[in-house]
Amino acid sequence: MTDLLKRVHLLLRAAGQTVATAESLTGGRLAVALTDIPGASETYLGGVVTYATELKASVLDVDQQIIEEHGVVSPECAKAMASGVRALTGATFGIATTGVAGPADQEGKPPGTVFVGISGPGLLEAVALELPGKREQVQERTVREALDAFEAILRREETPLG
Repeated sequence: MTDLLKRVHLLLRAAGQTVATAESLTGGRLAVALTDIPGASETYLGGVVTYATELKASVLDVDQQIIEEHGVVSPECAKAMASGVRALTGATFGIATTGVAGPADQEGKPPGTVFVGISGPGLLEAVALELPGKREQVQERTVREALDAFEAILRREETPLG
């Protein structure tokens, strides 16, 4: 994973861009991964862990209508979280993780149901994942999948974004 993290930071640094994180099921693991690389302060601004639904609304400004209509385990919530942390921090990109790590279902969705939201200039996407495994495995795989998706977006958008 170190090589993936280095590539993400190099792509961000080369473009003069930054990233911030909004995490639920990963509980800060994504922030830890992004700050494990020396020089991370050049590209990583910070993040928030909004484990409770109320904090998704109050800290990240996730619209109550999204929570009521789609739930917090949804692509809509992941995208709203990513946009919220981007607005909160002023980062070029926001990455959000939400889902069910387990062991029990949440909102009628089984463990391993995960959504990664990514927000950036002219960009708002969500990646849906079904990750098998125990709680810790789901959390760690979510971090990896989020970073893989983010690297793919950075490579796709290597031309400067407004």
